[in-house]
Amino acid sequence: MLRTPGISATAEVQSNQQQRSPPVKNSSQGFSHGEGILLLQRSSLHPLGEVVSHKQDVCVALACLRKRPCINSHQKKINIEAEVQRRKQLPQQSVERRAIISKCYKPKHPEVYTLQDSFLAPEFLEIERFCTSPGADLQGLLSYLESFSDKRIYRLPVFTEQFCQALLDELENFEHSDMPKGRPNTMNNYGVLLSELGMDERLLTPLRERLRPLTALLYPELGGACLDSHRAFAVKYALHQDLDLSSHYDNAEVTLNVSLGKEFTEGNLYFGEFNEDPCPVPRYIEVEHVWGRGLLHRGGQIHGALPIASGERWNLIVWMRASAVRNRLCPMCRRKPELVPAEGFGDGFTEPPQGEEQPETVSVCALG
Repeated sequence: MLRTPGISATAEVQSNQQQRSPPVKNSSQGFSHGEGILLLQRSSLHPLGEVVSHKQDVCVALACLRKRPCINSHQKKINIEAEVQRRKQLPQQSVERRAIISKCYKPKHPEVYTLQDSFLAPEFLEIERFCTSPGADLQGLLSYLESFSDKRIYRLPVFTEQFCQALLDELENFEHSDMPKGRPNTMNNYGVLLSELGMDERLLTPLRERLRPLTALLYPELGGACLDSHRAFAVKYALHQDLDLSSHYDNAEVTLNVSLGKEFTEGNLYFGEFNEDPCPVPRYIEVEHVWGRGLLHRGGQIHGALPIASGERWNLIVWMRASAVRNRLCPMCRRKPELVPAEGFGDGFTEPPQGEEQPETVSVCALG
């Protein structure tokens, strides 16, 4: 039975307290759009097109900030303007931190920066072989995975225990260093942006590419076959730091969440409805963390994390994005993106060369 210490004050997560409800912080901020509120961050790089951003993010972020109660109009305007300026500075601040870290930080475990087969669980390699074999299909893949409810949430072995320990040791070494640190988002105050640490190109991009045969079968309508960018970070939960995570959905088509350790009690994840499926009485399921195993779920799946009771918990989060999907409709504001130049993967939008059309995605209804 789910524990219910509090219900979010926002309409989107309110439900009858007699029904199963997510245990979330009492908060007036509302649903997180991936970054607490929809970020003004810049958006993406793709080898086939220009690096671009979505101008409408600003409008949606302002709308979210205006929902905060108990603030007079003057103070609200000041808060909005300050938040807009803060978020506009994030991309350049990240570039500056990345340059300092690249020049000055000495990795404790340089080997973890490049993905190797020995890092991956034998079961993952077996699943990968199946998904890349002739005749691989969804039903065959599901026989390898642990499925939860009807919410299309799946658990699979990803990393070996030895790699989890080495990666965690590297992350803690960086945390204890005097290097500048950008935090994952407005909901997580502790953790590491892995792009700033230099793990994107040789570790996380190959991992995303090796997951693509799985996501192509599991999430075809979300562009699972053409996930072409990501945002990856590690999150940390501990007593007297971040204890839990309120209900939100991710700025991603598909999310991978891998438990890295350490020792802790409680802190399970919970999942509600898909954000495009309105439900008067949301149904929630609770999922435990298993060391080295990852959960794959749709980015739009409402979810959160219960408070830990003791110890310390670290997770690797990879938001995987498909420009073929989000170029048509921003998953956060549900509008046609208006694009401007940007640096890095950003939010996963691209502008294909003139005259080139985006690849088609597949309806899940066609799977039978």
